[in-house]
Amino acid sequence: MKSLFKILPVALALQLATSCKKYLDVTPDNVATLESAFSNANEAQAYLFGCYSSMQSLADVRRNPGFTTSAEVVFPINLQDNTVLGGDGGTGGFNVIRGLQNAENPLLNYWDGYNMGLNLWQAIRQCNTFLENIHLPQDLSAFQRTRWVSEAKFLKAYYHYWLIRMYGAIPIADVAIPVNAPSEEVRVKQQTLDSCFSYVVHQLDEAMPGLPVAIQNQAAEAGRITSAIAKAVKAEVLATQASPLFNGNPDYAQVKDKDGRNLYPTAADPAKWQRAALACKEAIDAATSTGAALYTFRTNGNIVHMSDSTRQLLTLQGAFVDSWNPEQVWTLNPTFGWSYMATPRVSADAASDAFAVYSNFSVPLAETEIFYTNNGVPINEDKTWDYTNRYKLQNGDAQHRYFIRQNYTSAKGNFLRENRYYSSVAFDGSLWFGSGNTNDNNAYYVNAVNGYASYVPQRYNVTGYWAKKLVHYLSAAGQNTVWQSYAWPFMRLPALWLLYAECLNEVNGPGTEVYQWIDQVRSRAGLPGVVESWTKYSRNAGKHASKDGLRQIIHQERRIELAFEGQAGWDLRRWKELQNVLAGPVQGWNYRQKTIAGFYQVLNVYQPVFNVRDYLFPIQNYDLLTNPNLVQTPYWQ
Repeated sequence: MKSLFKILPVALALQLATSCKKYLDVTPDNVATLESAFSNANEAQAYLFGCYSSMQSLADVRRNPGFTTSAEVVFPINLQDNTVLGGDGGTGGFNVIRGLQNAENPLLNYWDGYNMGLNLWQAIRQCNTFLENIHLPQDLSAFQRTRWVSEAKFLKAYYHYWLIRMYGAIPIADVAIPVNAPSEEVRVKQQTLDSCFSYVVHQLDEAMPGLPVAIQNQAAEAGRITSAIAKAVKAEVLATQASPLFNGNPDYAQVKDKDGRNLYPTAADPAKWQRAALACKEAIDAATSTGAALYTFRTNGNIVHMSDSTRQLLTLQGAFVDSWNPEQVWTLNPTFGWSYMATPRVSADAASDAFAVYSNFSVPLAETEIFYTNNGVPINEDKTWDYTNRYKLQNGDAQHRYFIRQNYTSAKGNFLRENRYYSSVAFDGSLWFGSGNTNDNNAYYVNAVNGYASYVPQRYNVTGYWAKKLVHYLSAAGQNTVWQSYAWPFMRLPALWLLYAECLNEVNGPGTEVYQWIDQVRSRAGLPGVVESWTKYSRNAGKHASKDGLRQIIHQERRIELAFEGQAGWDLRRWKELQNVLAGPVQGWNYRQKTIAGFYQVLNVYQPVFNVRDYLFPIQNYDLLTNPNLVQTPYWQ
């Protein structure tokens, strides 16, 4: 049997003392036979870290449909070829919502590993090979063997889950098929969607008992899977299965495989929300039992002056960018390397280096408008907020001095907003604490009209809004550029709270317990509770009291709290709401103009193209030719 596996990707241990964290940062490119890969515990561990390598690659936001196809961030268009600047150099995923997806050569192809996608079938095969051979090392303790098997099962489950979210009903790869297997064995069929979800959940359940409750040695093992992580993923998997995209979606009711089986459930099953709710509570309990708690800002730089207002913003921002803090239930080792894409030029130093700051991650105007007013309700519902005149101009005042530069002209819509707006989004006139200046009495500010942050060819922001949340305040651009790196969080505690609230509302509708979980998130942001905010300030005062109304509130709360974290694109898909979000044009300010009157004109950047078929990704047509047992993703035929 060993001769059937002569060429397999393996991560080889360079030295025994090298930490697990270092292994998890390296994609294996070595080759070995099974005899050497499982000859002893060290070699087997190296193979396990090879199984982890695809997981680490998923932390690159450019590969994540939840980030690039969410319309939270868009990329400038190259007018010469009507593609985003950068082309296939890592930014092609932004082209999906511009109508450039296709079945001949799919963007973000995770089936075959092209166009910023990864070949997750290969990753799954590697996990299966590990599981089938981990009995071979004789010097491996029972404890190690149990833990490593559990890690491999988790990884295999998660890779299947990622494929399900992208393609819907998929084949299940539970064993590594021999390379000389007959064609009928290789030409696998898709399983029904519910069977796919059940398989993932079963693998997670099998993995949990053998995983450590928490990582004890962060220096050596940060990034490895724990039982708390597995429970959090299970909760998300079950909530995804219960959501409208996959739970009795009428758009998929007639999709059948080559044998005539319905691949998708034809009717919604409310009990799926109950199972998801139970899993959410179990995940929350597991996380908090290991010390998970909301983050508070911890000073790790030379702070000259910082007001309470600035400290609150840095707490909200730091929950995401301050690596390995207690709020981060699941964090991956690879560091975020795109701060220069999310940063405006706020100083002469930043403007002096042509390659220091690109600013290309552009936040659409519509995304900025999902954030609440300072009363904690949507801007179009707040009866005290001037929604009609939000595009008019207003000068910065003393009340907003730690958010907007005093006496600087900015859009009226930037005033009287919630703290998460100011911690997540930078705009013309907004203060920028950091970049070498940590005195918020004299902080840098964004001058997008006629200053350092204004239009520069090939290095420009196309909307006039930046994803500030993605940049650590210790990052500084200029003559001595330093980008403060951070590990990418895949899940934070508030995400679990809001997911639990969503499931509870779907099961029983509004109630005290549902409000409690939402209000914990809102309280940290300095907002009143849901009931108080809607009762006092909303034009739709009873919205929170109905299941449909509270659903809208929870969905918007998740989009705000998890903005720019690579989650919104997945959520909007499973809710079947992305088509509505992308119905109108991507808009921003007229970034090429260098006068206030010229800049503050709403500009249509481009019109997204997103139809029913775009909720799932196409399988490459070539794969359908080589495996006639497969059926194409719905509406891509």
